[in-house]
This record gives sequence, structure tokens and C-alpha cells, in this order.
Amino acid sequence: MINDISDEKLVEVLDEEEVQKRFEQSQKKAKKLLEDRDKMDRFLERLERKLKYVPVVGGMLSEIPILIALVKAYLEKRYLDIPIGSIIAVVGALLYFLSPIDLVPDFLPAIGLVDDAAVIGVALKLVHDDVKEYKVWREKSNAQTE
Repeated sequence: MINDISDEKLVEVLDEEEVQKRFEQSQKKAKKLLEDRDKMDRFLERLERKLKYVPVVGGMLSEIPILIALVKAYLEKRYLDIPIGSIIAVVGALLYFLSPIDLVPDFLPAIGLVDDAAVIGVALKLVHDDVKEYKVWREKSNAQTE
């Protein structure tokens, strides 16, 4: 099962250059997608529907719900303390995750999400500090509303 494979092993299974190339292609699409709020909203809805059917416990994929929340907060202008480049990186990785055309098809048992995790991992390396700051902001915001 995918949860039995460490994040480092996931990335090692794939060609690192190909993963980077796919991530960069997704970032270009993300930049364009961010220009259309209606398309972004539909994209996020499709992403949340896919998550219901994907085992994302542990590892890189477990960060997807927080990445979705970050993008939503940014789009709703509740959280803007993040560079646009980081938002583009996050949306690009999420686009790749949602895409049915992967390096490794998602329907393959155990390994179908390997490339998705690798691309999410590339994005997380780039935006780690921004995501960390968002999590702190989110906790403070939730504490204030309770």
C-alpha cells in the first residue's frame, strides 16, 4: 500500500528530472488558472471530490487538505501573506494531483499515487516555510473564533 512507502522512496522511484519537468508544466497551467476565479472554484471542488477516494493518510499526500485550505484562504483574501510564486507552486502541484494523465496512472494499486506524491513533495520543498506560516495563522484564527 502507498502508505507503507516512505516519502524519500516515492521520489527515488521516479526520474527526478521528469518530476521537476512535470511540476514546472503544472505551474504554468496554475498561473493561468489563478486568473479565473470561477475555474479555480470548480477546480478546488473537483480536487476535494477526488480526495474522498484517495488514501492520503501520512506522507506528502496528507498535506493536500491544508494546501487546498491555503489556496481557498488566499482566493477569499483572508490570507494574503504569501508570495504569488508560492501560490502558483501549490496550485501547480494540486493540478498535477488532479490530472488523470500522470507519469504513473492513479488507478494502479500501491504505486499509482507515487508521482503525485513526488510532485507534491517538490512543491512542499519550495513552499515549506509559507505553508508553516499559514498553519500558524490558521491556528490563531481558529482560536480567535472559538
